Amino acid sequence: MNRVKFIDRMAQGKVARRDMLRAAAAIGVGVSTMPLKARAANNITAMEWAGYEAPEYYQAYVAKHEKAPDFSFFSTEEEAFEKIRAGFPADLMHPCTYSINQFKDGGLVKPIDTSRLSNWPDVIEPLKTWSGVVLEGDVVMVPTDWGNSSVLYRTDMVDPEYMKDESWSILFDEKYTGRVAPSDGESNVEIAGLLLGMSRDDIFHMTDEQMEQVRPLLERQTKVARFYWTAQAEAIAALASGEIVAAYAWNDAVKTLTKDGIPVKYAVPKEGIFTWLCGLTLLNSGEGDEALTYDFLDAWLSPETGKYMIEEVGYGHGNRKSFELAAPEALAALGFSTDPTQMLSDGILFQPVPGDINTKYINLFNEIQAMSGT
Repeated sequence: MNRVKFIDRMAQGKVARRDMLRAAAAIGVGVSTMPLKARAANNITAMEWAGYEAPEYYQAYVAKHEKAPDFSFFSTEEEAFEKIRAGFPADLMHPCTYSINQFKDGGLVKPIDTSRLSNWPDVIEPLKTWSGVVLEGDVVMVPTDWGNSSVLYRTDMVDPEYMKDESWSILFDEKYTGRVAPSDGESNVEIAGLLLGMSRDDIFHMTDEQMEQVRPLLERQTKVARFYWTAQAEAIAALASGEIVAAYAWNDAVKTLTKDGIPVKYAVPKEGIFTWLCGLTLLNSGEGDEALTYDFLDAWLSPETGKYMIEEVGYGHGNRKSFELAAPEALAALGFSTDPTQMLSDGILFQPVPGDINTKYINLFNEIQAMSGT
Protein backbone atom coordinates (compact mmCIF):
# COMPACT_ATOMS: atom_id res chain seq x y z
CA MET A 1 0.00 0.00 0.00
CA ASN A 2 1.24 3.49 -0.85
CA ARG A 3 2.56 5.11 2.33
CA VAL A 4 1.05 8.52 1.63
CA LYS A 5 -2.41 6.99 1.36
CA PHE A 6 -1.82 4.81 4.39
CA ILE A 7 -0.59 7.57 6.69
CA ASP A 8 -3.29 9.89 5.43
CA ARG A 9 -5.70 7.25 6.72
CA MET A 10 -3.76 6.28 9.78
CA ALA A 11 -2.32 9.25 11.45
CA GLN A 12 -2.39 11.96 10.04
CA GLY A 13 -4.40 10.83 7.24
CA LYS A 14 -8.01 10.47 7.63
CA VAL A 15 -9.23 8.70 4.55
CA ALA A 16 -10.37 5.71 6.58
CA ARG A 17 -11.02 7.74 9.71
CA ARG A 18 -12.94 10.42 7.89
CA ASP A 19 -15.13 7.91 6.10
CA MET A 20 -16.74 7.36 9.47
CA LEU A 21 -17.75 11.00 9.65
CA ARG A 22 -21.18 11.80 8.41
CA ALA A 23 -20.24 13.87 5.37
CA ALA A 24 -17.62 11.63 3.79
CA ALA A 25 -19.93 9.33 1.87
CA ALA A 26 -21.67 12.22 0.20
CA ILE A 27 -18.49 14.03 -0.73
CA GLY A 28 -16.31 11.18 -1.94
CA VAL A 29 -12.54 11.00 -1.99
CA GLY A 30 -11.68 13.31 -4.85
CA VAL A 31 -10.75 16.95 -4.57
CA SER A 32 -13.70 19.17 -5.35
CA THR A 33 -14.93 22.61 -4.45
CA MET A 34 -18.26 22.65 -2.64
CA PRO A 35 -19.17 26.02 -1.12
CA LEU A 36 -21.77 25.90 1.62
CA LYS A 37 -23.26 29.03 0.03
CA ALA A 38 -22.47 31.32 -2.86
CA ARG A 39 -19.03 32.86 -2.45
CA ALA A 40 -19.22 36.31 -0.96
CA ALA A 41 -16.77 39.09 -1.70
CA ASN A 42 -13.55 38.53 0.26
CA ASN A 43 -14.85 35.25 1.69
CA ILE A 44 -12.15 32.76 2.58
CA THR A 45 -11.59 29.30 1.10
CA ALA A 46 -10.48 26.43 3.31
CA MET A 47 -9.02 23.19 1.96
CA GLU A 48 -10.32 20.49 4.26
CA TRP A 49 -10.76 16.79 4.93
CA ALA A 50 -14.28 15.60 4.22
CA GLY A 51 -16.42 16.03 7.33
CA TYR A 52 -14.57 19.01 8.73
CA GLU A 53 -16.82 21.47 6.95
CA ALA A 54 -19.44 20.84 9.65
CA PRO A 55 -20.26 24.16 11.40
CA GLU A 56 -19.72 22.61 14.84
CA TYR A 57 -15.99 23.11 14.26
CA TYR A 58 -16.23 26.89 13.83
CA GLN A 59 -19.46 28.04 15.51
CA ALA A 60 -17.88 31.26 16.78
CA TYR A 61 -16.99 32.20 13.20
CA VAL A 62 -20.54 31.65 11.96
CA ALA A 63 -21.97 33.55 14.92
CA LYS A 64 -19.74 36.55 14.15
CA HIS A 65 -19.95 36.62 10.37
CA GLU A 66 -23.27 34.83 9.67
CA LYS A 67 -21.67 32.76 6.94
CA ALA A 68 -19.32 29.84 6.48
CA PRO A 69 -16.09 29.77 4.49
CA ASP A 70 -16.04 28.13 1.09
CA PHE A 71 -14.55 24.63 1.17
CA SER A 72 -12.46 22.54 -1.17
CA PHE A 73 -11.93 18.93 -0.15
CA PHE A 74 -8.88 16.71 -0.54
CA SER A 75 -8.20 13.05 0.18
CA THR A 76 -4.40 13.25 0.69
CA GLU A 77 -2.07 16.09 1.53
CA GLU A 78 -0.07 15.33 -1.61
CA GLU A 79 -3.19 16.00 -3.62
CA ALA A 80 -3.76 19.29 -1.81
CA PHE A 81 -0.13 20.28 -2.27
CA GLU A 82 -0.28 19.79 -6.03
CA LYS A 83 -3.52 21.75 -6.34
CA ILE A 84 -2.23 24.69 -4.30
CA ARG A 85 1.08 24.69 -6.12
CA ALA A 86 -0.84 24.82 -9.41
CA GLY A 87 -2.46 28.05 -8.26
CA PHE A 88 -5.68 27.14 -6.48
CA PRO A 89 -6.53 30.24 -4.35
CA ALA A 90 -7.05 28.66 -0.92
CA ASP A 91 -6.54 30.77 2.20
CA LEU A 92 -5.82 27.93 4.58
CA MET A 93 -5.69 24.16 4.78
CA HIS A 94 -5.60 21.32 7.30
CA PRO A 95 -2.29 19.40 7.06
CA CYS A 96 -0.53 17.25 9.64
CA THR A 97 2.93 17.51 11.13
CA TYR A 98 4.41 14.77 8.98
CA SER A 99 3.55 16.70 5.78
CA ILE A 100 3.87 20.38 6.71
CA ASN A 101 7.53 20.54 5.63
CA GLN A 102 6.46 19.91 2.06
CA PHE A 103 4.22 22.97 2.08
CA LYS A 104 6.81 25.10 3.86
CA ASP A 105 9.62 24.06 1.52
CA GLY A 106 7.33 24.70 -1.43
CA GLY A 107 6.87 28.29 -0.33
CA LEU A 108 3.12 27.86 0.13
CA VAL A 109 2.64 28.79 3.79
CA LYS A 110 3.04 32.00 5.74
CA PRO A 111 3.74 32.55 9.44
CA ILE A 112 0.83 32.82 11.85
CA ASP A 113 0.65 35.81 14.18
CA THR A 114 -0.53 34.09 17.36
CA SER A 115 -1.17 37.45 19.05
CA ARG A 116 -4.28 37.69 16.84
CA LEU A 117 -5.72 34.48 18.34
CA SER A 118 -7.60 34.93 21.61
CA ASN A 119 -7.48 31.18 22.31
CA TRP A 120 -3.75 30.76 21.73
CA PRO A 121 -2.82 31.17 25.44
CA ASP A 122 -4.94 28.09 26.18
CA VAL A 123 -3.24 25.84 23.62
CA ILE A 124 -1.62 22.83 25.33
CA GLU A 125 1.94 23.94 26.06
CA PRO A 126 3.89 21.14 24.31
CA LEU A 127 1.88 21.74 21.14
CA LYS A 128 2.91 25.40 20.93
CA THR A 129 6.49 24.44 20.12
CA TRP A 130 5.98 21.01 18.56
CA SER A 131 7.98 20.34 15.41
CA GLY A 132 5.62 21.03 12.53
CA VAL A 133 3.71 23.62 14.51
CA VAL A 134 6.92 25.65 14.56
CA LEU A 135 9.36 25.56 11.65
CA GLU A 136 12.50 27.68 11.46
CA GLY A 137 11.27 29.80 14.36
CA ASP A 138 7.86 30.58 12.84
CA VAL A 139 4.48 29.22 13.94
CA VAL A 140 3.10 27.75 10.73
CA MET A 141 0.30 25.58 12.11
CA VAL A 142 -2.46 26.06 14.66
CA PRO A 143 -2.65 22.65 16.41
CA THR A 144 -6.29 21.59 16.33
CA ASP A 145 -6.78 17.82 16.33
CA TRP A 146 -4.65 14.97 17.56
CA GLY A 147 -4.89 11.40 18.69
CA ASN A 148 -3.12 8.10 19.06
CA SER A 149 -2.43 4.85 17.32
CA SER A 150 -2.15 1.89 19.66
CA VAL A 151 -3.44 -1.57 20.52
CA LEU A 152 -7.14 -1.89 21.34
CA TYR A 153 -7.98 -5.16 23.07
CA ARG A 154 -10.83 -7.09 24.65
CA THR A 155 -10.31 -7.15 28.41
CA ASP A 156 -12.49 -10.25 28.74
CA MET A 157 -10.52 -12.25 26.17
CA VAL A 158 -6.80 -11.55 26.68
CA ASP A 159 -4.54 -12.95 29.36
CA PRO A 160 -4.84 -10.74 32.48
CA GLU A 161 -1.05 -10.64 32.60
CA TYR A 162 -1.06 -8.63 29.38
CA MET A 163 -3.03 -5.89 31.10
CA LYS A 164 -0.17 -5.52 33.58
CA ASP A 165 2.45 -5.26 30.84
CA GLU A 166 0.81 -3.79 27.73
CA SER A 167 2.92 -4.12 24.61
CA TRP A 168 2.81 -3.97 20.82
CA SER A 169 4.00 -7.58 20.97
CA ILE A 170 0.44 -8.88 21.15
CA LEU A 171 0.13 -8.20 17.40
CA PHE A 172 3.02 -10.63 16.82
CA ASP A 173 2.30 -13.15 19.60
CA GLU A 174 1.82 -16.76 18.48
CA LYS A 175 -0.37 -17.26 21.54
CA TYR A 176 -3.04 -15.21 19.75
CA THR A 177 -2.65 -16.74 16.30
CA GLY A 178 -5.71 -15.96 14.20
CA ARG A 179 -7.04 -13.53 16.80
CA VAL A 180 -5.30 -10.20 16.09
CA ALA A 181 -5.67 -7.62 13.33
CA PRO A 182 -2.78 -5.27 12.48
CA SER A 183 -3.35 -2.42 10.04
CA ASP A 184 -2.52 -3.01 6.39
CA GLY A 185 0.57 -0.88 6.00
CA GLU A 186 4.27 -0.50 6.54
CA SER A 187 3.73 1.01 9.98
CA ASN A 188 4.21 -2.60 11.04
CA VAL A 189 7.88 -2.17 10.07
CA GLU A 190 8.18 0.70 12.55
CA ILE A 191 6.34 -1.22 15.28
CA ALA A 192 8.61 -4.23 14.78
CA GLY A 193 11.58 -1.90 15.13
CA LEU A 194 10.28 -0.68 18.48
CA LEU A 195 9.92 -4.25 19.68
CA LEU A 196 13.53 -4.93 18.74
CA GLY A 197 14.67 -2.00 20.84
CA MET A 198 15.31 0.56 18.12
CA SER A 199 15.05 4.20 19.13
CA ARG A 200 11.99 6.32 18.46
CA ASP A 201 13.96 8.15 15.80
CA ASP A 202 15.57 5.12 14.19
CA ILE A 203 12.26 3.42 13.42
CA PHE A 204 11.55 6.16 10.87
CA HIS A 205 15.08 6.04 9.39
CA MET A 206 16.07 2.37 9.37
CA THR A 207 19.20 1.21 7.63
CA ASP A 208 19.13 -1.79 5.29
CA GLU A 209 20.64 -3.86 8.08
CA GLN A 210 17.94 -2.82 10.54
CA MET A 211 15.23 -3.65 8.03
CA GLU A 212 16.62 -7.15 7.71
CA GLN A 213 16.55 -7.44 11.49
CA VAL A 214 12.79 -6.79 11.57
CA ARG A 215 12.04 -9.19 8.71
CA PRO A 216 11.64 -12.35 10.88
CA LEU A 217 9.23 -10.53 13.19
CA LEU A 218 7.13 -9.34 10.26
CA GLU A 219 7.11 -12.84 8.79
CA ARG A 220 5.86 -14.17 12.12
CA GLN A 221 3.11 -11.57 12.16
CA THR A 222 1.71 -12.78 8.84
CA LYS A 223 1.19 -16.18 10.44
CA VAL A 224 -0.37 -14.70 13.57
CA ALA A 225 -2.74 -12.16 12.03
CA ARG A 226 -6.37 -13.00 11.40
CA PHE A 227 -6.33 -10.26 8.78
CA TYR A 228 -4.71 -6.90 8.05
CA TRP A 229 -7.37 -4.21 8.01
CA THR A 230 -7.60 -1.43 5.45
CA ALA A 231 -10.61 0.30 7.04
CA GLN A 232 -10.83 0.52 10.81
CA ALA A 233 -14.49 -0.50 10.68
CA GLU A 234 -13.27 -4.04 9.88
CA ALA A 235 -11.31 -4.22 13.12
CA ILE A 236 -14.13 -2.68 15.13
CA ALA A 237 -16.62 -5.25 13.86
CA ALA A 238 -14.23 -8.14 14.53
CA LEU A 239 -13.52 -6.94 18.07
CA ALA A 240 -17.22 -6.52 18.74
CA SER A 241 -18.03 -10.05 17.57
CA GLY A 242 -15.09 -11.63 19.37
CA GLU A 243 -13.50 -12.80 16.14
CA ILE A 244 -10.31 -11.08 17.28
CA VAL A 245 -9.04 -10.05 20.70
CA ALA A 246 -6.73 -7.18 19.72
CA ALA A 247 -6.12 -4.77 16.86
CA TYR A 248 -4.19 -1.70 15.83
CA ALA A 249 -6.63 1.20 16.30
CA TRP A 250 -7.23 4.90 16.84
CA ASN A 251 -8.99 6.55 19.78
CA ASP A 252 -12.34 6.80 18.01
CA ALA A 253 -12.55 2.99 17.86
CA VAL A 254 -12.45 2.97 21.66
CA LYS A 255 -15.36 5.38 21.70
CA THR A 256 -17.40 3.29 19.27
CA LEU A 257 -16.95 -0.03 21.08
CA THR A 258 -17.35 1.38 24.57
CA LYS A 259 -20.60 3.03 23.52
CA ASP A 260 -21.83 -0.39 22.40
CA GLY A 261 -20.93 -1.97 25.73
CA ILE A 262 -17.98 -4.00 24.46
CA PRO A 263 -15.32 -4.49 27.19
CA VAL A 264 -12.20 -3.01 25.60
CA LYS A 265 -9.13 -1.12 26.75
CA TYR A 266 -6.80 1.16 24.82
CA ALA A 267 -3.24 0.13 25.58
CA VAL A 268 -0.36 2.39 26.46
CA PRO A 269 2.38 0.04 25.23
CA LYS A 270 5.57 -0.02 27.21
CA GLU A 271 7.47 0.57 23.96
CA GLY A 272 5.48 3.78 23.37
CA ILE A 273 2.14 4.93 21.99
CA PHE A 274 2.07 6.72 18.62
CA THR A 275 0.70 10.25 18.36
CA TRP A 276 -0.54 12.11 15.30
CA LEU A 277 -1.13 15.87 15.19
CA CYS A 278 -2.90 17.97 12.58
CA GLY A 279 -3.82 21.63 12.37
CA LEU A 280 -4.65 24.67 10.26
CA THR A 281 -2.06 26.48 8.17
CA LEU A 282 -2.28 29.84 6.41
CA LEU A 283 -1.49 29.79 2.69
CA ASN A 284 -0.05 32.61 0.64
CA SER A 285 -2.26 31.78 -2.34
CA GLY A 286 -5.49 33.01 -0.78
CA GLU A 287 -7.64 35.86 -2.00
CA GLY A 288 -9.90 36.16 1.04
CA ASP A 289 -9.93 38.69 3.86
CA GLU A 290 -7.02 37.89 6.19
CA ALA A 291 -9.05 39.03 9.22
CA LEU A 292 -11.56 36.30 8.40
CA THR A 293 -8.85 33.65 8.30
CA TYR A 294 -7.76 34.59 11.81
CA ASP A 295 -11.34 34.50 13.06
CA PHE A 296 -11.68 31.04 11.53
CA LEU A 297 -8.47 29.84 13.19
CA ASP A 298 -9.60 31.22 16.52
CA ALA A 299 -13.00 29.57 16.23
CA TRP A 300 -11.33 26.22 15.59
CA LEU A 301 -9.18 26.73 18.68
CA SER A 302 -12.13 27.41 20.96
CA PRO A 303 -12.76 25.04 23.87
CA GLU A 304 -16.32 24.53 22.59
CA THR A 305 -14.95 23.15 19.34
CA GLY A 306 -12.66 20.89 21.34
CA LYS A 307 -15.52 19.63 23.48
CA TYR A 308 -17.40 18.66 20.33
CA MET A 309 -14.34 16.97 18.87
CA ILE A 310 -13.70 14.92 22.00
CA GLU A 311 -17.28 13.91 22.67
CA GLU A 312 -18.63 13.44 19.14
CA VAL A 313 -15.62 12.63 16.97
CA GLY A 314 -13.26 10.90 19.36
CA TYR A 315 -10.07 12.95 18.88
CA GLY A 316 -8.08 15.20 21.15
CA HIS A 317 -8.04 18.97 20.66
CA GLY A 318 -5.39 21.66 20.89
CA ASN A 319 -7.11 23.71 23.60
CA ARG A 320 -6.43 22.40 27.11
CA LYS A 321 -9.77 23.82 28.34
CA SER A 322 -11.56 21.39 26.00
CA PHE A 323 -10.57 18.59 28.32
CA GLU A 324 -12.09 20.42 31.27
CA LEU A 325 -15.37 20.96 29.41
CA ALA A 326 -15.70 17.46 27.97
CA ALA A 327 -17.76 14.87 29.82
CA PRO A 328 -15.53 12.72 32.07
CA GLU A 329 -17.04 9.54 30.63
CA ALA A 330 -16.12 10.69 27.10
CA LEU A 331 -12.52 11.29 28.15
CA ALA A 332 -12.33 7.93 29.90
CA ALA A 333 -13.74 6.12 26.87
CA LEU A 334 -10.95 7.56 24.71
CA GLY A 335 -8.16 6.95 27.19
CA PHE A 336 -7.71 10.69 27.79
CA SER A 337 -7.34 12.55 31.07
CA THR A 338 -8.34 16.11 31.93
CA ASP A 339 -4.63 17.00 31.53
CA PRO A 340 -3.32 15.60 28.22
CA THR A 341 0.14 17.17 28.59
CA GLN A 342 1.85 14.04 29.88
CA MET A 343 0.13 11.86 27.31
CA LEU A 344 1.41 14.08 24.51
CA SER A 345 4.89 14.21 25.99
CA ASP A 346 5.09 10.42 26.18
CA GLY A 347 3.82 9.75 22.68
CA ILE A 348 5.91 8.88 19.63
CA LEU A 349 5.10 11.57 17.10
CA PHE A 350 4.72 10.21 13.59
CA GLN A 351 7.55 11.48 11.41
CA PRO A 352 7.86 11.57 7.64
CA VAL A 353 10.08 8.76 6.37
CA PRO A 354 12.61 9.90 3.73
CA GLY A 355 11.52 8.89 0.25
CA ASP A 356 14.17 6.27 -0.46
CA ILE A 357 13.72 4.63 2.94
CA ASN A 358 9.96 4.83 2.62
CA THR A 359 10.12 2.88 -0.64
CA LYS A 360 12.18 0.18 1.06
CA TYR A 361 9.62 -0.07 3.90
CA ILE A 362 6.83 -0.50 1.37
CA ASN A 363 8.77 -3.08 -0.61
CA LEU A 364 9.70 -5.04 2.51
CA PHE A 365 6.13 -5.14 3.79
CA ASN A 366 4.68 -6.02 0.39
CA GLU A 367 7.29 -8.70 -0.23
CA ILE A 368 6.53 -10.44 3.06
CA GLN A 369 2.80 -10.17 2.43
CA ALA A 370 3.19 -11.71 -1.03
CA MET A 371 5.31 -14.56 0.25
CA SER A 372 2.78 -15.39 2.95
CA GLY A 373 -0.20 -15.12 0.62
CA THR A 374 -2.00 -12.63 2.91
